[in-house]
Amino acid sequence: MGENNYTTIPVALYGVVSFMSGTAYYILAQCLISVNGKNSTLAIALGKDKKGVVSVVVYALGIGGSFINSWIGIACYVFVACMWFIPDRRIEDKIAKEV
Repeated sequence: MGENNYTTIPVALYGVVSFMSGTAYYILAQCLISVNGKNSTLAIALGKDKKGVVSVVVYALGIGGSFINSWIGIACYVFVACMWFIPDRRIEDKIAKEV
C-alpha cells in the first residue's frame, strides 16, 4: 500500500485479502466445532466468536470505506489489528481449567 501512496485500489485489495483470511478463520473454527461437537472444549471456549465476526464485518466496512476515502479503510484495518493485539485467551483458559 505504501508504494502506491495509499490509493484506493491497493487499500481495498488489502481489505479483500484480510476479509478472506478472516472468513477462512471463521469457517475453520466452525468446521472444527462441527467435528468435535457443540459441547466440546473448543466450542465452549469459542462461544459465539464475537471477535472473529466483528473482524470480518469491519474488514467489509473497510473495503467499502476505502472507495470513499482510503484512510477510512486504513482506519478500519488498524482497528481490527488493535483488537487482535490484545491476546485472546479463551481456548487457553478453558483447557487450563480442564487439566
